[in-house]
Amino acid sequence: MSTTPDPQTPDTAQLLEIALEAARRAGALLRDGRPADLGVAATKSSPIDVVTEMDIAAEKLITSYIGRLRPDDGFLGEEGASSDGTSGVRWVIDPLDGTVNYLYGLPSWSVSIAAEFHGTALVGVVEAPMRGETYQAVLGGGALVNGVPAHCRTAVEFSQALVSTGFGYLSERRAAQAEVVRTLVPKFRDIRRAGSAAIDLADVGCGRLDAYYERGLNPWDLAAGALFAREAGALTGGRPGAPASGELVVAAPPGLFEPLQELLDGLGAWHD
Repeated sequence: MSTTPDPQTPDTAQLLEIALEAARRAGALLRDGRPADLGVAATKSSPIDVVTEMDIAAEKLITSYIGRLRPDDGFLGEEGASSDGTSGVRWVIDPLDGTVNYLYGLPSWSVSIAAEFHGTALVGVVEAPMRGETYQAVLGGGALVNGVPAHCRTAVEFSQALVSTGFGYLSERRAAQAEVVRTLVPKFRDIRRAGSAAIDLADVGCGRLDAYYERGLNPWDLAAGALFAREAGALTGGRPGAPASGELVVAAPPGLFEPLQELLDGLGAWHD
């Protein structure tokens, strides 16, 4: 039997190298370009204007860098990058995940870049400059944080589980999410809300969280982080039997994932 690789299958080592460098450059731009007085934004109409400019600049840096090296690939980015490409590879990009944290000077913000091939994530990189950490994963190749293998925690009972989540921006959705959390708080060790979905997913993979769930994520919020979590041994999904999506994202180790998924489904965490 021939072992010649499919010529159409992309070189994951090359994709990873490109993603790592693009994320590093964007992270440095955001870290070094953030004004010290961003909280007051003395020279802009509002602090949000500055954050938006940095967000757009980071996405442009990423797409320009990748586009020079792989001109036939497509893009899907939070700040509007959208093209189909002809290679079957699409780069899913969140140039600044955790914008409110970035605005306030909190360290939990990140650059998230994933490379998909015909819809399957092959490579994921989450760069967290203020943590000094880079999370990387290759489909079937495991997960690394700063070059060290990452592994999720073993499953625990709900009463011992540290669970992270996030909240939407619409008041109606936030009210529904608050009702879910109100029910969950007595069941778990504690609840966290860090503000960057990509970092939350990476933290599940690193064993810093037992689980994470959220409604309302976009593809760029979860593509890289979900791959990292899975390659570190966690399971990811949405409602029972469904993949992770904007409806619901759940990440946890086997044994905790299933009952948490069922609980969230029963509580209606997948709808407003």
